[in-house]
Amino acid sequence: MEALSNKRKVMEAKPLTFLERIYLPAIFQGLAITMRHFFRKPVTIQYPEQTREYSENFRGLHSLKRDENGKERCTACGLCALSCPAEAITMTAAERQKGEEHLYREEKYAAVYEINMLRCIFCGLCEEACPKEAIYLDGPHVTSDYLRKDFIYGKDKLVEAPLNQ
Repeated sequence: MEALSNKRKVMEAKPLTFLERIYLPAIFQGLAITMRHFFRKPVTIQYPEQTREYSENFRGLHSLKRDENGKERCTACGLCALSCPAEAITMTAAERQKGEEHLYREEKYAAVYEINMLRCIFCGLCEEACPKEAIYLDGPHVTSDYLRKDFIYGKDKLVEAPLNQ
C-alpha cells in the first residue's frame, strides 16, 4: 500500500550495542536521576506527622462562638440556614428558661443546631450572614469517617469550649 503523499519517512533501525542490549546506560541514567532527587528539597510533606500552614482565607470546620462571658452567641435567628445555598444547616429555636442566663446570651437560642458536612460547600455565606458573629469557619478540615450520620455535626462538635476550661 502506498502513502497518499510523497512524504515518506524511512526509518532505519540502528543496531544496539552490547551495553545497550543489557540496559546498562538506561540503568545508570535512572540511578543518576534518583541520586539527583536525593539532594533536592522535598515537594511533599510527611503527613500526618507534619502539617502545612493554612492560608488566611482557608475555610475549615464551623465553630459556634461564645462571648467573653462564656455564653453562646447564637440567637437562632436562622439567617445562616437561609443563606446556605446547599441547605446544610438546620436548627430548632427554643426559649431560654430561668436559670439558663449564664448559658445563652439572648432569650432565644438554638436548642438543636446541625450542619450536614456532606452537603456543606464551605462557601462562608453563613459566616457572612450571622449578625451576632456566632459562626466562623475557622476550624481544621473535616476528617474522614465511614458512616454518613457521623458527618452531621451537632452542637456538641460545633460549640467552642467555654473560656474557663
